[in-house]
Amino acid sequence: MYIFILTPIIAFTLAQGLKVIIKSFKKKIVWHDIFAYSDMPSGHTAVVTSLTTIIGLKLGLESSIFAVAFVFATIVIVDAIGLRNYLGQHGKTLNILVKDLKEDDFLDNSYPKLLEKIGHTPVQVLAGATIGILTSILSWLIF
Repeated sequence: MYIFILTPIIAFTLAQGLKVIIKSFKKKIVWHDIFAYSDMPSGHTAVVTSLTTIIGLKLGLESSIFAVAFVFATIVIVDAIGLRNYLGQHGKTLNILVKDLKEDDFLDNSYPKLLEKIGHTPVQVLAGATIGILTSILSWLIF
């Protein structure tokens, strides 16, 4: 039973750890970077693919729980690529609009700068999925 909880946690930890390591080559790391959105690899995708994979390996691809996990994973992955990128575009546009209203200090002081990069590219999602699947296979072989 614990394999269904521990495997996604391990996959998330690996994905986020790798994300922090990759980011450390570009800039100084802060605590916020540990749970940051976007960048390589996708931690969300690693979690849902590891959960779906371990369920498929342990309970079978014919199980109803695998079907639910697969649909859940599909929604999360599509959201990571599509909707969150779209929200990032909105954040960028709103930041430009607030910045353009220079004479109005109220806007600058009242509205925080919105995140502009919260989605993932298909390559980042593929990397997260690879981590999730490999983590599940190793977990299945060990336990």
